Amino acid sequence: MVRLLRPLVRGTTYTRLLHLWVPMLFVSVWALVDDTRLWVPAVVLVAMGLLPAVRTGEGVQARLLLTPGEDDPAYSVAPSAGLRDRLRTVGWLQVRLLLGGATAYACVWLPVVTVQLVRLALGHPGGGGPIPSGVEPHWGYGLLAPLPLLALYGAVVGLGLLVTAAARAFLGPSAAERLEALEERTEQLLERNRIARELHDSIGHALTVAVVQAGAARAANSPEFTDRALTAIEETGRSALEDLERVLGVLREAERPMGSRPTLADADRLLESARSSGAKVDTEVTGALDSVPGPVSREGYRILQESLTNVLRHAGAVPVRVRIDVADGVLTLEIRNPLPGAAPAAGRGTGLRGIRERAALLGGHARTGCDDGDWRVRVMLPSG
Repeated sequence: MVRLLRPLVRGTTYTRLLHLWVPMLFVSVWALVDDTRLWVPAVVLVAMGLLPAVRTGEGVQARLLLTPGEDDPAYSVAPSAGLRDRLRTVGWLQVRLLLGGATAYACVWLPVVTVQLVRLALGHPGGGGPIPSGVEPHWGYGLLAPLPLLALYGAVVGLGLLVTAAARAFLGPSAAERLEALEERTEQLLERNRIARELHDSIGHALTVAVVQAGAARAANSPEFTDRALTAIEETGRSALEDLERVLGVLREAERPMGSRPTLADADRLLESARSSGAKVDTEVTGALDSVPGPVSREGYRILQESLTNVLRHAGAVPVRVRIDVADGVLTLEIRNPLPGAAPAAGRGTGLRGIRERAALLGGHARTGCDDGDWRVRVMLPSG
């Protein structure tokens, strides 16, 4: 019983009721002008629904009144982007008007029925309103008086749930908006994983060295060894800070919002950032970068960014050759740099794994390893 009455103390019940009453204000004003053509508001709402900005207003109202206190992604607040969105908005306005009319009818007439039943129970004859005239008074009508109020309670709660479900169906994100949201979420997860890998590789190594050196100095109990350990810790920490600064110089572009995330057309800024970090970058671009689809171009930018980050972290300020080619529906990225010392084992780094994951996600492939004394990253992505 308590659970059934719980909606009475929820603010959402009354904000949804307010949402249902809003279109009735327009109908009430029109009824004062001409109460013989009550179909006119429905026609006007058809014209209004075709305006792109109306969908934004309806989405905002749904978020504020149907699910207050929640940032519900089920309601889109973007303007109508096409005919399908406009028609969905028109359908929503008609449904909202219909449910608003049902709510107004229930809120006005069900309490009137209760009052008339009470009057009949008290001996007053019926007449006018829902109960026809000529009904004889009887005390038994008092037992029926609570029923219209229960029906009103059920109507308010039920219509509130119904209008919320209808809003999710008609005002929900379009397919393009869902794809954009999914792409943004994927990009955020990829960036989070990549930053975690970068921090683990650069900072984790420095902290490990510091802990080992400090433990060894304590165990040796020798001033000379302690001095050497502190020197090693200082040098490792300074190297890690320089390494982190170089990596952040390349990653700084990742702080931009999803709507303006860079593509390969913006690679000049990335290359210039790498040059300012000490690398000598030689670039060759062939083909039309503007013809590469957005998701492929954005992932290509990230792959290039990852490759340059690895160069700065592992090889330092060395010459880097970057080749970007678009031809025959394939985007080819190739980054080469000389190896400063012993060649690393191919494919062991987390950065290289991230490059392969990005390429596989787009249906392409990536190869990394030594080639003629250089370290080479070669990625091929479908672009047509």
